[in-house]
Amino acid sequence: MPGRAAKQRRGQLAGSTLGALVVGQSGGPTAVINRSLLGVIREALDAGDRIGPILGLRHGIQGLLAGEYVDLRRQTPDFLEVLADTPSSILGSCRYKLADDDLDRALAELHNLGARSFLYIGGNDSADTTHRLAARAGATGYELACIGVPKTVDNDLVAMDHSPGYGSAARFLALAAMEASRDTESMRRSDPVKILEVAGRHAGWLAAASALGRRSPDEGPHLVYVPEHPVSAESVVEDVEWAFGQYGHVVMVLSENQPEPGGQVLGSGGQPRHLDAFGHAYYDSPAETLANRIRRELGLRARFEKYGTLQRMSIACRSETDATEALSVGREAVRLALSGRSDEMVVLQRQSDDPYCCTLETAPLTLVANQQRLLPPDMIPEPRGGPTPAFRRYAEPLLGAPLPRHARLKSDETGLQPMSS
Repeated sequence: MPGRAAKQRRGQLAGSTLGALVVGQSGGPTAVINRSLLGVIREALDAGDRIGPILGLRHGIQGLLAGEYVDLRRQTPDFLEVLADTPSSILGSCRYKLADDDLDRALAELHNLGARSFLYIGGNDSADTTHRLAARAGATGYELACIGVPKTVDNDLVAMDHSPGYGSAARFLALAAMEASRDTESMRRSDPVKILEVAGRHAGWLAAASALGRRSPDEGPHLVYVPEHPVSAESVVEDVEWAFGQYGHVVMVLSENQPEPGGQVLGSGGQPRHLDAFGHAYYDSPAETLANRIRRELGLRARFEKYGTLQRMSIACRSETDATEALSVGREAVRLALSGRSDEMVVLQRQSDDPYCCTLETAPLTLVANQQRLLPPDMIPEPRGGPTPAFRRYAEPLLGAPLPRHARLKSDETGLQPMSS
């Protein structure tokens, strides 16, 4: 329960003649989610007397229910400048499914804060939360603009070309795969097989992006598996044996939820080890299962790596295209709220690949909530084939800058004859 100071502060805010803007962050943090928050704050400040307090929820909707928030107008003078280059979610995030019993309590908290705008930065689950608040507010006659601000590294939000957060995560993984490939190539006498397990839930956007730095067949990653292309463990072992025969070492990328033809996650036995509040299943590592099998059946030392939270929020490899677009969707959300729009999400729609150009549009939250966008057929890679041309055209502009090139020896043979004794 909120303390006396928080209750007193809410009473003061509710007495304001200007409507408060309330903003929260939800779901997995990204390298640019704070850029979207920055866009919200800057646009709200630019609005002058059209917006009263600017309140940041601590840990998303859970912070609203608990009365935990921070006054974003009262931060230090350099806060916004530093926020622009701060990774993860500065307000704190959550994975909380709003129960039906929570709706009226949440709206009561917003009403006590004098809120006229509720902006939620998140993915498809967050869109569900924002839509349900908008619907309940409309049903009770509460004039509250509820706007979704897109965010997810998985890039699986429907009704848009791509999601802020994806370009930076894709760049991180492409660079990581390039570097892991050089390392495996150099250590192939002792560690010839490396498996890189990446995020993406049930969509292969990140796994496919991991191979964008591959410029010739002998460069890794040599094998890429995406959830849209189920594969058996036996088939993977066969591919590894083939790639090792071709190149003398193997770098493989696969999704954390890579399915087998029967639908169950590879190596899981069909049993998740955890279910979150939205029913999303988390499984044991398919990369670990495959590494053990490759060692046992092929006699090759196989290592596996999981990049964990680094892949979603590392700012060292941030895409500047991603950063710019994340800022713009935050600004646009405030403009929509001020114009009286509600129950919508800001979306990015591509106008051209070359030169790359995206515009800001909107989509109903009902189209985004609880939906998932998978790789289209022309972007699904064959395991041994690398990125498709359609995927390269789509993904490369989102990385923000060309990937580096690594030096390559022309041949292992020197062409020199040994000196006679």
